[in-house]
Amino acid sequence: MKIQYNTDKNVEGHERAEAYFSSELERELARFEEKITRIEVHVGDENSAKFGLNDKRCLIEVRPAKLQPIVVTEHAETVEKAFSGALAKIKKTLTTTFDKQKVH
Repeated sequence: MKIQYNTDKNVEGHERAEAYFSSELERELARFEEKITRIEVHVGDENSAKFGLNDKRCLIEVRPAKLQPIVVTEHAETVEKAFSGALAKIKKTLTTTFDKQKVH
């Protein structure tokens, strides 16, 4: 499972943040590892230098093998909170998607 981390010009892409987000994704989505080919994380500040509530955005795109990409987005007041919310959403979405594929 390959993880790609992207930021817009308004968010500093610290190596430490990238390492943290990657480790959290690997830990939280470990049970789907053989079903996922790639994960892309896009982090941005939609208001740039201006103040705004919930202006930090985290988009997580997961590319499951033999399925269409699955995308979730979360807005929050910090990048970390936006990432946590998006991670919870993608975990729930993947659980639902893969549970539907099981033969009953």
